[in-house]
Amino acid sequence: MAKKTTCPITRAQFRSAAHPIEVTINGVPMRAEVKEFSTGSLGWYLNGKANIEIAGTTVAVQIGLNLTIVGSKELPQDQPAVSQGAESAERSVS
Repeated sequence: MAKKTTCPITRAQFRSAAHPIEVTINGVPMRAEVKEFSTGSLGWYLNGKANIEIAGTTVAVQIGLNLTIVGSKELPQDQPAVSQGAESAERSVS
């Protein structure tokens, strides 16, 4: 069995440094937005429409593109944030 790929960045690094990227489809530049997928993976997502010519006839196409960072699904999830009420209670006890 092949060895799993380890993601070389953290979720925090991705959130702070990832930017939308330009993708060109059939000569038309489009923008893939930064995305945290419901599966837990990190990457970019593009959804749109374009026209492509086939034998002199233009057809409309639907575009759905995921760019997923290999191994990002296995990154540890963030710790839940401490609610302000719990935070206040912790300070009053101290």
